[in-house]
Amino acid sequence: MDLRIFTEPQQGASYETLLTVAKATEDLGFDAFYRSDHYLHMGSGDGLPGPTDAWITLAGLARETKRIRLGTLMTAGTFRLPGVLAIQVAQVDQMSGGRVELGLGAGWFEEEHRAYGIPFPKEKFGRLEEQLAIITGLWGTGAGHTFSYDGTYYQLTDSPALPKPAQAKVPVLIGGHGATRTPRLAAQYADEFNIPFASIEDSERQFGRVKEAARKAGRTDELVYSNALVVCVGKDDAEVARRAGVIGRDAAELRANGLAGSPAEVVDKIGRYGAIGASRIYLQVLDLDDLDHLELISSQVLSQLK
Repeated sequence: MDLRIFTEPQQGASYETLLTVAKATEDLGFDAFYRSDHYLHMGSGDGLPGPTDAWITLAGLARETKRIRLGTLMTAGTFRLPGVLAIQVAQVDQMSGGRVELGLGAGWFEEEHRAYGIPFPKEKFGRLEEQLAIITGLWGTGAGHTFSYDGTYYQLTDSPALPKPAQAKVPVLIGGHGATRTPRLAAQYADEFNIPFASIEDSERQFGRVKEAARKAGRTDELVYSNALVVCVGKDDAEVARRAGVIGRDAAELRANGLAGSPAEVVDKIGRYGAIGASRIYLQVLDLDDLDHLELISSQVLSQLK
């Protein structure tokens, strides 16, 4: 089971904070550092010092880390034109020596679009489908050839389809709870399917839908199946309660809906996700100043899953 650190910087984190967490992620043996792609904080709090851009952050981290994978859960399709995003991701992949992964979603948080003057189209899923076709098409176009695309939302004419990523194939992540269109899109474009903040039962049901869509699409390679879950681990109940309080959550609720409790409890629950097909867990870490939390997870949870 791979364990990856997943951060939500829009809630309040500078680049320096993210760099510190990414370096700890690498030093402590985790597989990857991921971040959300948002420009506005959610819920209570002020989000200070303000947002950081996902791909600018990952470009910096690409030069400051050596081993860990780097990616997004999920890049908002509404924030970037697909041709521009293909260039950005390819460049960051080169800067990292081939360690980048692209999680791409349709975008959903209308308030942040209004706050920063970003158009929020009514039809987002159709745009996402075209974005995936364009980005993968640009990367997959052979040297010396051009790429054109005539879609409903995007048109490209004789693109040189450059630059190329360092990797022969940048892994693409698609995720969500949708019962029909999301599995179809994952079957067509994804290397990994991720379901965020879902129970074991709901995850198993959605994994089954994606597997069936992949079978119908004639895929012979196996997708990676993963979960994203909030994490709150403590050596005892008092430490769990303290960490839950810092992030404004209830320990009992986190035990029910996330990965919370003692290391043994968390290892057991991760095992139950593994039993339904998950091979990767993104640990949503909400207190980015608590590096002792990461050390505890590394030494008493990750160590038992290798």
